[in-house]
Amino acid sequence: MDINTIRQALLLSTLINMGILIFWALLFIFARDVIYRLHTHWFAISSDRFDAIHYCAMAFYKIAILLLNFTPWLALTIIGS
Repeated sequence: MDINTIRQALLLSTLINMGILIFWALLFIFARDVIYRLHTHWFAISSDRFDAIHYCAMAFYKIAILLLNFTPWLALTIIGS
């Protein structure tokens, strides 16, 4: 496997993961009440705590994407230039 293949895989992975994050955020923005009702069937959780959990999870996911996909892609792109 050469550097170009790894770089392309990292870029594709970054784009796919950012798409998932955007889909999650849009789903949370436009269908929050439906998701909240679904989760309250399983867990006793307040609305504020539900929002905080999703906000923190999205922030963690975004940081993971940046650290595990985007940063290695950027480093390989700089080295390869």
